[in-house]
Amino acid sequence: MNEALIVLVRAIISFFTLLIFARVLGKQQISQLTFFDYIVGITIGGIAANLTTNLTSSAWSHWVGLLVWSCLAITLQFISLKWRKASEYINGKPTILIMNGKILEESMKKVRYTLGDLLEELRDKDIFDLREVAFAVLEKDGKLSVLKKSETLPATRKDLNIKTEPTFVDKELIYDGIVIEQNLNAINKTRKWLNKQLKIKGVNDISEVFIAVYNPNKEMYIDLYKDHTVN
Repeated sequence: MNEALIVLVRAIISFFTLLIFARVLGKQQISQLTFFDYIVGITIGGIAANLTTNLTSSAWSHWVGLLVWSCLAITLQFISLKWRKASEYINGKPTILIMNGKILEESMKKVRYTLGDLLEELRDKDIFDLREVAFAVLEKDGKLSVLKKSETLPATRKDLNIKTEPTFVDKELIYDGIVIEQNLNAINKTRKWLNKQLKIKGVNDISEVFIAVYNPNKEMYIDLYKDHTVN
């Protein structure tokens, strides 16, 4: 069989195999990428790449490797869900780097986190003054969570006793010239109502609309395919 054809067939097999295993492993591999997840992801990706291009060995051996690594990852995920100690050993645990405004140097040494790293992460969160920080926690995925001191937090409407309206999530009623019937039904509106709203904005045809977003607390946002926006 022609080598190009073999690579093509192997690529299709490895692609869909990797897709299936990725779905089985779950979104945690992407949303909360710990060091363990990172290693598993790289290894499985490397095996899939070898499955595609390494023509000196059988595709079956690579597929078995993918299966074994995926099964091990799933098993360890299950163990992590059931036993907290195992989860802490496999995925690590959050580490407090600043407590009550005091930098914990020993904690930083344990996780090999430098002062420069800490200051850089704080600046990334628009904090340029260490005196504003009450707590800083290094999460398992390497992200820094920060709690500012109460006196540095901006006042909220609740603090000022200002009456607020209920919060609603925007609903896309038209997307790329197509009406999203599901969202229209969710807000208990009809096509007739939608057409009326569009005419009020000077829009005569739904096909003219790139996107239309509805929120009961705000005026409907409409963006047309043309270079101007109607609000």
